[in-house]
Amino acid sequence: MSPLLFAFAVTLFAGLATGIGSLIAFFARQTNTRFLALATGFSAGVMLYVSFVEILRKGLTALAEVYGDKAGAWINAASFFGGILLMAVIDALIPKAENPHEQRTGNELEPIRTPAGAPPNTVAASPSERSPSWDPTSRNKSLLRMGLFTALAIGIHNFPEGLATFLAALETPALGLAIAIAIALHNIPEGISVSVPIFYATGNRRTAFWYSLLSGLAEPVGAAVGYGLLRFAFLFSSHQGAIPSQAMGILFGGVAGVMVYISLDELLPTSRAYGRGHDSLIGLLSGMMIMALSLLLMK
Repeated sequence: MSPLLFAFAVTLFAGLATGIGSLIAFFARQTNTRFLALATGFSAGVMLYVSFVEILRKGLTALAEVYGDKAGAWINAASFFGGILLMAVIDALIPKAENPHEQRTGNELEPIRTPAGAPPNTVAASPSERSPSWDPTSRNKSLLRMGLFTALAIGIHNFPEGLATFLAALETPALGLAIAIAIALHNIPEGISVSVPIFYATGNRRTAFWYSLLSGLAEPVGAAVGYGLLRFAFLFSSHQGAIPSQAMGILFGGVAGVMVYISLDELLPTSRAYGRGHDSLIGLLSGMMIMALSLLLMK
């Protein structure tokens, strides 16, 4: 398999995990919240360790070769905080009440696990999926708009995640695979969070599942669009479409910033919300140790 195809495949794998989260929300008799806490903590550990130990170092090396040690270090740091700023701006554009990264409570998940159950003031897409207690005239249009906006918001948010996974896999396949697994674990509870408001908006489990899955597919789309734009940007330069090392260095700095922001703003709070005791810390340290061991074995 070519490096380009492999990078796209692992990014697709990471994105599809939102569908797994959606299925868990619909069919699991009881969500194992402790598993979600450990999984998201583990993802944070992998991302934080690999960002500071591996990705930032790769970016600095590439930039130092072109601009020298001092200037390269400054550009690397600026790229890192630029990636953080990008994610902060995206989050700021998503209203908190409709933000799919807000965790859903057990009471919110219960109706979608019950075959005949559904939230009030919604209408199912087909008679077979309607609860007998529903009023077919009580369609809540504002709730429907909120559900569609939630799917769009999470899709936009997944664009830079997809590009980050893709670039890491393109540069170092083993590293990219580890990041893809971490992103996939992160996307499972994210898929749960997306499915709930979509189901509340439509009353249809199938619609909620597909919107959740499509929001995750924004990751490979983001990877393809981002990589295509980068290749086009250098198509008419002396590099003839190849991405120069200094550009890759800046991108790696930005990727590290994106992953650190995801870890601190999404994964660790999610882990704390789902877990108890030291679950978050156990997951975090486990992710760091396994990632460290993987990097050492690759040398």
